[in-house]
Amino acid sequence: MNVHLSEVLRPVKHVLVDFDGPICSVFAGLSAPEVAQRLRAALLSNGERMSASWESETDPLALLRHISVERPDLVAMTDAALTRLEEEAVQLARPTSGGEAVLRACADSGRTVWLVSNNASSAIRAYLNKHGLNSQVTGVFGRVPGDPASMKPSPRLLLDAMAAAGSVPAECVFIGDAVRDVEAGEAAGVSSIGYANKPGKNSSLAAAGAVAVVGSMKVIADALI
Repeated sequence: MNVHLSEVLRPVKHVLVDFDGPICSVFAGLSAPEVAQRLRAALLSNGERMSASWESETDPLALLRHISVERPDLVAMTDAALTRLEEEAVQLARPTSGGEAVLRACADSGRTVWLVSNNASSAIRAYLNKHGLNSQVTGVFGRVPGDPASMKPSPRLLLDAMAAAGSVPAECVFIGDAVRDVEAGEAAGVSSIGYANKPGKNSSLAAAGAVAVVGSMKVIADALI
């Protein structure tokens, strides 16, 4: 796997990385179900009624998607509330072993890093500030405020990152831990490396089209040097 990774990474000038998973566990301290519940509470306090899909959803980003489909008039308010909760959550986020090593290896090897995430950009930057990582990251592309359709598996954020880098897909690679990340990479024409941080992800990430799948971010860091 190391040899294969080296081959994949050799032509890469710009490393695009998902945030929640490869860099940290965003909801390790303030759990995703708790964030979803607090989002629902905010809507109830505003006099809104819950649909069945909203009441059962434990993933706050999926909840935002549901609301965007069923009540687009509530998207701006819900997105703003979720952003505030994400900013709170990243203060308790657990760093991923090897995640910072990947950022350092990119810098040491002359590659730039672009974080491409469905999380809010302000929350990502808050995490970088807290952990002193701003200098390791060239750009941050979180979901477009008020526009859940910008989230992966849409390629939009990846395309925006590549445009900012002045680059083309052949010079980039995307590291993500979810099938939607690999799908977004495919749609943007970018090769993806899957980070299998949970049992069963190896096969699903490979099936989605990841050119390599690793169980540790440090494996990627070592291959970047």
